[in-house]
Amino acid sequence: MSAPERIPPRSVTAAELLTSGELTVRGRIREASNAALYCTVALDGQEAACVYKPVAGERPLWDFPDGTLAQREVAAYEVSEATGWGLVPPTVLRDGPYGEGMCQLWIEVTAQDELLALVDGEEPGPGWKAIGFAEVGAGRTALLVHADDTRLRRLAVLDAVINNADRKGGHLLPAGDGRLYGIDHGVTFNAENKLRTLLWGWAGEPLTEEALGVLEGLRKGLAQGGALAGRLAELITAAELDATRARVDALLASGRHPEPSGEWPAIPWPPV
Repeated sequence: MSAPERIPPRSVTAAELLTSGELTVRGRIREASNAALYCTVALDGQEAACVYKPVAGERPLWDFPDGTLAQREVAAYEVSEATGWGLVPPTVLRDGPYGEGMCQLWIEVTAQDELLALVDGEEPGPGWKAIGFAEVGAGRTALLVHADDTRLRRLAVLDAVINNADRKGGHLLPAGDGRLYGIDHGVTFNAENKLRTLLWGWAGEPLTEEALGVLEGLRKGLAQGGALAGRLAELITAAELDATRARVDALLASGRHPEPSGEWPAIPWPPV
């Protein structure tokens, strides 16, 4: 009798793994301001590390009273996927050991990309964009700069669309495969303009042709009946969805990266 044919294991997508896998808490990420748990998730013989942020562990924010931070994190992933840039790790909303929460694939930082720096002088050197001056102690200031990097520029566009109020240096994760990911998108999609970011180096400059094409695609997806609009309607309020449409329209109308409004601090604190 011949041996039975061996069926290779089914390939599980990251979204399936995060949504349906068995979630096991391994520890807590103590640097996080809200409850963030380091976990593993396993399904059909495949396992991966992930971050689980239960809604029950969120600290209420007076200026983000509607919905949850977890829902906003998932909404940011949905917009990132719609751009085709893949700037946010796979992120889902699911039930877990401490109730419903956000579950996001863990990204191991293995690259040594220098994305931020403090330099002496009034102007950034070649390959760098100026953010602003920062106190470095003993009455000294230095120029804070970020890399003139295509990946960062794409992320700056994404942040403008999702109205990211907290783009810090520690939220930038360069991976060994050359990709750059942004994380921690809980304070996004506010109906009021709250953009706070370290990525101001292109402020006022024309958007790239690539970015304009991506924004046109987002506008179609965000239209009434659009696929992206349908996904976001389950995660953010109608007013926040309308504001997202308005931000995309404004970016296309101006054709330029946004500039700080001057109405509030433009850079999050602490910046890293």
